[in-house]
Amino acid sequence: MMTGAIDIKKEAAPVQERAVGPWLEGWRSFKKSKVSLVGAGIVIFFILLAVVGPFIAPQGINEQDLAKRLLAPSGEHWFGTDDFGRDIFSRIIHGARISLWVGFFSVILSVIVGSFLGIVAGYYGRWIDTIISRIFDIMLAFPSMLLAIAVVSVLGPSLQNALIAIAIINVPNFGRLIRSKVLSVKEEEYIVAAKAIGMRDSRILFSHILPNSITPIIVQGTLAIATAIIEAAALGFLGLGAQAPAPEWGKMLADARKFLLNAPWTMIFPGIAIMLTVLGFNLMGDGLRDALDPKMKS
Repeated sequence: MMTGAIDIKKEAAPVQERAVGPWLEGWRSFKKSKVSLVGAGIVIFFILLAVVGPFIAPQGINEQDLAKRLLAPSGEHWFGTDDFGRDIFSRIIHGARISLWVGFFSVILSVIVGSFLGIVAGYYGRWIDTIISRIFDIMLAFPSMLLAIAVVSVLGPSLQNALIAIAIINVPNFGRLIRSKVLSVKEEEYIVAAKAIGMRDSRILFSHILPNSITPIIVQGTLAIATAIIEAAALGFLGLGAQAPAPEWGKMLADARKFLLNAPWTMIFPGIAIMLTVLGFNLMGDGLRDALDPKMKS
């Protein structure tokens, strides 16, 4: 009797090991990639910097000392000072909060709007799909930065309007992604069965179709945050995003470009901050794509 029980346990063990959920399986696949973990580490570092950095910054963002203007990096000022004698290290710390805020919330806004339009277009089809798809095509016909500049020019230069512009130009990317996913999911047997028993369209869309389309949104959203940070920096550099004296990294680059030859650190460190943040999100996004996309696994 004991031998039989032991045999049953031995046979059951492999079955329990195979019963792994898709998210746990994705995490196991993600953490196998050292490059992806490096990207996640960079992202976590900048998030922590944005949260606690302003409390540990050595100086205020607008604390000026003209007697110390354009000082090279030193023990007192790790990244040097700018043309107003402000500590660049402190301003970069505060700028992390601005850049991540724009990146996250612009992508969240574009995901909400784009997912709604994509689900409606893919599920109902016909003339609704035609109208929404043509709107996406028209928006994608313009270079993204040119469209963002046009939107900010209409709304007025500010950080909030730059966020709205970045969200608008990313809507078609998420809309088309979700539309293509919905077109395949809505033909599944469980969706047909839900329609047959009279389930409401709203419940089918948000309880069945959307949860089964969430994986590509997560991957695309992570990569889109990196793009949004670059676009926010570009708008700030052009004077259409954050306005002085906000310590936004793109604005810091624009203010420091005339000191490139005699005080290059005023541009180098904000540029490195942008590069590292974007690199972190790109590496993490690539890792999520490899871990969550079944096509990449095959």
